[in-house]
Amino acid sequence: MTDSAESLPPVAATEESEEAALIELAGRIFEAARGGDAEALGAFLTAGAPVNLANDRGDTLLMLAAYHGHAAAVRLLVDRGADPNQANDRGQTPLAGTVFKGADEALDALLAGGADPHAGQPSAFETAQMFGKQELVERFAGR
Repeated sequence: MTDSAESLPPVAATEESEEAALIELAGRIFEAARGGDAEALGAFLTAGAPVNLANDRGDTLLMLAAYHGHAAAVRLLVDRGADPNQANDRGQTPLAGTVFKGADEALDALLAGGADPHAGQPSAFETAQMFGKQELVERFAGR
């Protein structure tokens, strides 16, 4: 046996470095959702990222993609099984976020994916009422 550093087994990553790497990876996944990078999101999901991954405020990948108006990312996430009615820690749903932001294509994608306009607090229906978006109030009324 030799005492050279070359013969020693590799040093295992510490828990702190593993945690830092996970936090960095989660940040990249959330940034892909916020930025609407459907290709990167698809790759992360295929690699095993949870489709309903949420940040420390309860905002899911779908919430971030929808709020920022990224319809392609919304469709991808819904197609991969994201819950379109999962509320964040404040009770807000992705659909209510699209009403607030005026993200019509993302709103259509959420509705096609089964989003309930009456879920959450305030709901998308109530948000449309608050902001005087009568066309959405009427659209949501029958759902």
